[in-house]
Amino acid sequence: MDNRQIKPIQVGVVGLGLMGSSIVVSLLASGYPVIALAPVPGEKEKAAKHIGDLLRHANGAGILPKGISSCVDALKLVEDYQQLADCRVVLECVVENQEIKRRVYEQIADSVDNSAVIASNTSAIPISELQRLVPNPGRFLGIHWAEPAYMTRFLEVTCGQDTDLQVAEYIVSLGLRWGKEPTLLKKDIRGFITNRLMYAVYREALSLVEAGHTTLTDADKAFRYDAGAWVTLMGIFRRMSFMGLEDSLNTFKRLFSQLNNREDVPAIMQQLVANEAKGIHNRSGLYTYTEENAKKWEAAFAQFNRDIYELASRYNERQLPLTRKEHIL
Repeated sequence: MDNRQIKPIQVGVVGLGLMGSSIVVSLLASGYPVIALAPVPGEKEKAAKHIGDLLRHANGAGILPKGISSCVDALKLVEDYQQLADCRVVLECVVENQEIKRRVYEQIADSVDNSAVIASNTSAIPISELQRLVPNPGRFLGIHWAEPAYMTRFLEVTCGQDTDLQVAEYIVSLGLRWGKEPTLLKKDIRGFITNRLMYAVYREALSLVEAGHTTLTDADKAFRYDAGAWVTLMGIFRRMSFMGLEDSLNTFKRLFSQLNNREDVPAIMQQLVANEAKGIHNRSGLYTYTEENAKKWEAAFAQFNRDIYELASRYNERQLPLTRKEHIL
């Protein structure tokens, strides 16, 4: 695929739950026409309302350059897979059930051109397994979004064993047009990039709490006011270049052997889930919330997403000068 010639192609999204609807709004915000397919009977009407709510939120955040009406004009809500026929890229966002995904892929593949890219938003099933379920597996890959998709710049493109690298590079180029800062994982590994990084942090923090070395609140503070103070501007390796590589090496030598490498799930998490704690969604979990407090946190998170989206665009790494050595690395 020629990623130098990119224009607003028609994109299909199959599965209009919370994530799928959010992705639809993200694509519309970037100026791309979308065919949004509800594969579950009765989902279409619910999805239409939810997408409308998200569009109003996105518009209030100032990220719909042409307003809501233009996005509505570019959106087609359907239930028939044949409506995907002209889509060059189709994103699958259904439940994490391989058999359900297989049936969805069969209908997508029967409806689109053999060269159309088929992608999954999965974060749980290896891409190399899923691509076996489609004809021409070289055009299949993972496109992992963060929630809310239209208010974040994260996009993780993951190749399976048989993915054509040119297809992956094409999707990375599209991701830039979608207003994202895409990462490319050339090898399909469990957890991809972002989950492997974050779950290493989760494991260490929960283990420290479980051992009685700190509290949930203090672990959160340490992460928030250290990494949280710089992470929107720069990643971990660029941060190391600011702090000094020799100091980092010395810390590696002292600390790596002390980090937790457990394979079991910390008891605190197992107990909470067994007690049906769902965090802010049912006011019970690692933190407890009153209904009023939960609403305040949800409102704060929505406002923060808007602020951080603007901040990230202000300090866009592609606009900052890179040395020749950095380009090579």
